[in-house]
Amino acid sequence: MSSIRLGTRASTLATTQSEMVAELLRSQGLDVDLATITTHGDTSTASLASMGGIGVFASAIRTALLEGSADIAVHSFKDLPTGRPLGLAIGAVPVREDPRDALVARDGLTLGELPQRASVGTGSPRRVAQLLAVRPDLTIVDIRGNVDTRLGRVKGLGHYAKDSGKEDLDAVVLAASGLARLGHSDVITELLDPSVVLPAPAQGALAVECRTADVHHGKLAKALARIDDHGTRLSATAERAVLSHLGAGCAAPIGALAHLTPTPGRSPDVLTLDVVVAAVNGSRTIREQVSVELPEEVEPALAAAHTLGVTAAEELLDDGAADVADLKASGSTR
Repeated sequence: MSSIRLGTRASTLATTQSEMVAELLRSQGLDVDLATITTHGDTSTASLASMGGIGVFASAIRTALLEGSADIAVHSFKDLPTGRPLGLAIGAVPVREDPRDALVARDGLTLGELPQRASVGTGSPRRVAQLLAVRPDLTIVDIRGNVDTRLGRVKGLGHYAKDSGKEDLDAVVLAASGLARLGHSDVITELLDPSVVLPAPAQGALAVECRTADVHHGKLAKALARIDDHGTRLSATAERAVLSHLGAGCAAPIGALAHLTPTPGRSPDVLTLDVVVAAVNGSRTIREQVSVELPEEVEPALAAAHTLGVTAAEELLDDGAADVADLKASGSTR
């Protein structure tokens, strides 16, 4: 493999994230070129929720991998469907950025300081549900577009948009990780505590996808192994297992966040997973927390993380999650 072709969407965030991974690989002596791929999610003007949210950005890139026009691809892990096509594998999960959601509001306001009936933009049912659970008075506005376009919707931040923004909203909610990677962390007025708004499963993490044949052998496989972060992969595995077991996609009103508690000098480490399912109108919220002591070996630890996610999903179902969010468990033993 003389030059590695890295398939990426054309958006500024996607190319920025892809370039970050490309640099990690180039630092190991690999030649990496970015190949831009247009996806259905980029061309459609419909809301992500109405398109199903599942894989609208990933399918064209995965096709390029399978057909050989790209060798690897970098995805926002939270946007990647839990089911994986035959022939593809997650070759690396680099160190995670801040997984929290970020409020960007006019005049430096926090969520609690926003006025009654303030207009807040987001295209995520998960964010809508949790925001309305704590601030039922808010006026939620469904928004699309890239990060700069969304920032331009906030009063006083119109200069961020390419052709000047509408400045018609009091606030927007975005992933803190995306803002950080684009150098926009300075506009954040509040990082939303996970006890208030739990992030999407695997939010803040990147997934480097490749063909299965390339994941175990050769220079690329070794380079991917070096940028893989075991702790991030463990957390993402547990969080995404919740989605998979509930038969849900990234547009579902489900939040999940795992954290690893190391125990220096002794084992095992403990993985703790917080999950939430909420009615989109904010009228009901179900939260669970589960933990597991992890085996020291890599593969058994990943299996334990997956099982932890399944356990959390089952506890959500026991408490009525299927009715609250209209879910249908795909792997439930109930």
